[in-house]
Amino acid sequence: MTHPFIESYAPNSHVSAEPKALNNGLPKKSVGIIGGGTAGATIAIRLAALGLETYVFEKKKSLIDGPPMCHLHSGGNLYREIPDDDCIDLLKQCIDIARLYPHTVDVRPTVFAVPKRDDDSPEDLFPRLDKLVKAYSELVEQDSANKVLGEPEHYYQLYSREQMLKLAQQKQVAKPTSLNEWMIPVAKHLDLDKLKFPLIVAQEYGWNIFRLSASAQLALAEYEHAYVLTNTCVKSVSPVTNNKIDKQITKWNIEYQIQASLEAITVEVDYLINACGFQTGIIDDLVGVDVKRMVEFKASYITHWQGAGGQIPEIIIYGNRGTPEGMAQLTPYPNGYFQIHGMTNDITLFNDGLADATPMSAQPKLPDKYLDYIKDGWDKTALQTRNQTAIDYVAEFVPAFKSANTQNNALFGGQQIPGDDDTLRVADVSLYSHISYARAENVKASSTLIAADQIVSEFIKLGIISSDPAVNHHRSSHQWSYLKHNSCENIGEVARILAGERGFPIDMAELNNSL
Repeated sequence: MTHPFIESYAPNSHVSAEPKALNNGLPKKSVGIIGGGTAGATIAIRLAALGLETYVFEKKKSLIDGPPMCHLHSGGNLYREIPDDDCIDLLKQCIDIARLYPHTVDVRPTVFAVPKRDDDSPEDLFPRLDKLVKAYSELVEQDSANKVLGEPEHYYQLYSREQMLKLAQQKQVAKPTSLNEWMIPVAKHLDLDKLKFPLIVAQEYGWNIFRLSASAQLALAEYEHAYVLTNTCVKSVSPVTNNKIDKQITKWNIEYQIQASLEAITVEVDYLINACGFQTGIIDDLVGVDVKRMVEFKASYITHWQGAGGQIPEIIIYGNRGTPEGMAQLTPYPNGYFQIHGMTNDITLFNDGLADATPMSAQPKLPDKYLDYIKDGWDKTALQTRNQTAIDYVAEFVPAFKSANTQNNALFGGQQIPGDDDTLRVADVSLYSHISYARAENVKASSTLIAADQIVSEFIKLGIISSDPAVNHHRSSHQWSYLKHNSCENIGEVARILAGERGFPIDMAELNNSL
């Protein structure tokens, strides 16, 4: 049977020059990955690079078209409520994923400010920041290629009120080349009277979802044994026991249907991976796995503001999640476009947007209106209202932002949360060896490469791939095949197409400053 392969948007595809016999004589195995978001696509790249026949099933038109992302969270400074160890894990994961997807990262700092209305103090974060500097320094000592976030000693810096007042008097430059130059527009536009000092500036860089999608598609196009089936709906999965070899080994039949085709196709795989994002529970139900989880509908909003005067950092105003004074987040893109999060129920969060699994199903049930938004697009009136509310919320601290224009578009979707802790930010994969099944649940996209590593370890244990360390050399050294053949501009070309197809400004596919 010939399996359809939906080609990448890349004008020139390359067949991998890596060795084919990576399994060292083991029979070639096949893997089915349901879901082509960040988790599914990253796991697919990892497994295809090992020579496994890899199938990715994605119902949307292209890979990685999901919930909003803003920056690498390389240190987790956004989340005051999570443990320090989780922040260090996020730092390590972000450095690792940036080396897989280097042309997706926008190099610019992030400013963290505590408003006077907040009960906490900036000093509360200093011990954590020092731990992060130490952890980053150790990672760079282990491998100099880990220095993707600039110099470790400059990972964070502090700015007093006096420093900001002096910077406000300086002339802004269109393209900053020093941290002080980055902070000039912050000093000019931020309402300093509403903030506690010092301000914290950290090397948490931007992360571009359009370029991430483009990178994943180009990476998978490298492998002739990787089948990316977009516009494809998985109809069912069913176990197949291989009695001839070992009654305990289970294979899976995946029945799927490509959009606009009446024919249902079935492929048999040796291992099934559930990477369905907020819909992972649907596959869990089909497989027969009982698990506790939540799903949350969230959104961020796209605006255009010409008053910034050039490039500016991302700006975070701390607040308590879910309250009327929740965190405000202003994320810059090139040419005056901004993405806004406001962690209130009127902006990014929703009063009825958090759902739990039930004893009857592993899939939490979001209200139908949110499922309709995800499937068919947002109601324009509701979107316009929230978008304007987001602008007004940011303008409380950046008064000139009041003149920003709504773009009648948003980055939105469902986010899965394993277990029952809605503050969870670090999660990866659950393995079910006895049924050849894994489920990737990544609250943060940066965790996906670690999840892929756990699956590889499982495959070594099961004998699906060889335990020879040479098999994983490309992983440890980050020598990914697609990076040899694609430049930052190649990836930008594909990203611009994706942004246009998804209804976003083409400028949002660009980087102000690349790694």
